[in-house]
Amino acid sequence: MRATFHLKTLAVAIATFSVASISNAAGLDRSGQDITAFLQDGTYAEAVYTYIDADVSGYDNQRVATDDANYVQGRDTGEVAESYDFFRYGVKTDINDTFSVGVLYDEPFGAAAAYNGDSNFVGAPTAAIDGLITSQLAGKLPGVTTAQGLDTYVKGAQQTLAAGREQVKQAEAAIAANPALESTLRPQIVAGKAQIAAGEAQLAPLQGLNGYAASQLANTEGTKVEVRSENISAILGMKVGANKNFQIYGGPVAQRVQADVKLRGSAYGPATGYTSHISPDQDYGWLAGVAYSKPEIALKAALTYRSEIDHSMDITETYPLAGLLAGNPAAATQTNNMEITTPKSVNFDFQTGINPTTLATAKVRWVPWGDFSIVPPLYNAVSKNNPAYGPDGLALVEYADDQWQVELGLAKRIMPALAVSGTVGWDSGSGDPTTSLGPIDGYYSVGLGAKYNVTPEWAVSAGGKYLWFGDAKGQLPTQQIVGDFQDNDGYIVGVKLSYQGN
Repeated sequence: MRATFHLKTLAVAIATFSVASISNAAGLDRSGQDITAFLQDGTYAEAVYTYIDADVSGYDNQRVATDDANYVQGRDTGEVAESYDFFRYGVKTDINDTFSVGVLYDEPFGAAAAYNGDSNFVGAPTAAIDGLITSQLAGKLPGVTTAQGLDTYVKGAQQTLAAGREQVKQAEAAIAANPALESTLRPQIVAGKAQIAAGEAQLAPLQGLNGYAASQLANTEGTKVEVRSENISAILGMKVGANKNFQIYGGPVAQRVQADVKLRGSAYGPATGYTSHISPDQDYGWLAGVAYSKPEIALKAALTYRSEIDHSMDITETYPLAGLLAGNPAAATQTNNMEITTPKSVNFDFQTGINPTTLATAKVRWVPWGDFSIVPPLYNAVSKNNPAYGPDGLALVEYADDQWQVELGLAKRIMPALAVSGTVGWDSGSGDPTTSLGPIDGYYSVGLGAKYNVTPEWAVSAGGKYLWFGDAKGQLPTQQIVGDFQDNDGYIVGVKLSYQGN
């Protein structure tokens, strides 16, 4: 006789697969956009809290920024990744035996990184400023290749001009006292004023460059990035088929995104000092999927597609180099509109009973991060001044590869109200080298969890995952390598409160 694995019984065994959910994955992926709450039977609600602590550190480039072949290990960056937490909520109910409705909240995309300590990502960007001065003054002021050298030259030139003005003043005073000196001194005065005017014209851009250098060298902050997002998905499902084993579902998605970025230190070259604030923006997309269930063996399978979401966002950028190039410090700060498209995704969720107390699960996720980029208008416009970056200029953030993510698990009911679970996972990452604002390339993970039913309807779950991050080189948009990040790891812990009724 064939075994029957009732989902209601096995629900206890589905311990905490979705508590310590997919996090610190490729690109900006965080929550994994789980929809399994909607696939539960009857009336269901959950609240999930997830905390991530990633230990990510490496070494900067002793040569500041070079191609990969010329990278030389420099100073320890210290820990880069900041702790990060987020919530997920879900509620779902059956209207009748055909239709179901649900609302899900999650925080799908995010980043939190901050550089501290003594490295090329922190503090006075001496090497970057000296390099900029060398390139700006090549062929104009031989021998002036540092900020200190430029400051000395500017102060010397100012003293020379001041002495010239004093000589002109004295000559004009002499003529006023003795008009007979007019014919002798006037030509000298005219020539002196012409020389002073020429000197002032020559000195003006150097004073601007010197002021720019001084202000940047006074900035001792560290590089920092924070990205936050929120999703609310409203879902309507309809069961079809003779036994209503199939379900099609879909609905609108509201998404809110905001971000802050600071680039500091010599690692970013002329871009050091760049700051941007992306104001919160809410836009809309959709999701659609199909699910199949076979209750007698506790089998459920679901395939879910989420659309891209186009955001039109206000961004305020401060880019000191822009003010220098324009000869106008006010041009360094601009507020513009920027377009960002968060990526589409496909999730596959699967579970099946192995015996009446054991459940096997699998999750697969694909996100095309290779199509994603962040292109701030001012940052991009300044990059176009360099012919090497072509007519399109540079993006601030982009990724080389798409993300694939796989997680396999087992859950076992060991007591009527207690179950435990274990998972193993893999994330492909989104390319190596990758952005220095999130320098990991995927991960391997193991997870453990437990679920306790306080009553037949109410349950508390807790779980955790340990992650081994893939090694990655930190790369600038210019394709230069600025850091090497190896042998990093992290952990995730989560708790969930859930309710399931008829």
